[in-house]
Amino acid sequence: LLGEAISRFLQTQPKQNRIIFLRRYWYADSVEQAARHMGWSVSKAKTVLFRMRLKLKDYLKGENLYDE
Repeated sequence: LLGEAISRFLQTQPKQNRIIFLRRYWYADSVEQAARHMGWSVSKAKTVLFRMRLKLKDYLKGENLYDE
């Protein structure tokens, strides 16, 4: 269920955000490697990933799959 919810969440995100998220958390690239792959600064990559994690948390709460 969790994997399906994460997939649904990623489908709602812009393509570039989906790519960096997968590079970081699926392919286990470092933030530096993922940023380089995207042609982004490390700072931008960190910011995008941070904001996506917050959005994902809210999404999972809405799906009743996150409990604090």
